Amino acid sequence: MTAETPVAPWYRQPWFWFLTIAPLAAITWSMTMLVVAVNMEDSMVSDDYSKEGRGINLELARDDKATELKLAADIQFNGRQLSLDLTSTEDFPYLVLNLFHPTLDKYDRVLQFRRESLGHYTAQMNENIEGRWYYDLRGPTNEWRLKGEAWLPAEKGLRLKAGLIKE
Repeated sequence: MTAETPVAPWYRQPWFWFLTIAPLAAITWSMTMLVVAVNMEDSMVSDDYSKEGRGINLELARDDKATELKLAADIQFNGRQLSLDLTSTEDFPYLVLNLFHPTLDKYDRVLQFRRESLGHYTAQMNENIEGRWYYDLRGPTNEWRLKGEAWLPAEKGLRLKAGLIKE
């Protein structure tokens, strides 16, 4: 190379770009992840996971009580109107159906079924629900529960049975 050979400016040097592309990509990616982390909620994280872990035995006792009472329920969906038929030896003034979204707790729903006649209950939803949901049907005293997972709205209805979960 002589003193008269023209030198390309720095931005046209291939080694400059070869050496700086990896750090620039890392900085861009880390800034993107920082913006995402700041703007998203941590809705799946529990503040008191140890207390929830100890509560599992209470939940299992509710499942055992439902099995002992031989509870079964059929839920029919007619638009936003729900109809529930409960097979039970006891009569309840109302029932509570908790619907849990698998990933986002802001979409969780609570429906209260009111008794129309012996073993027959109805409820009205405020908005349509679609997709995969976890459900939890409980009595007014919260002594038992029927739980499971289903794709809603179920065209053929939903069958809830203590011990076994069927759609």
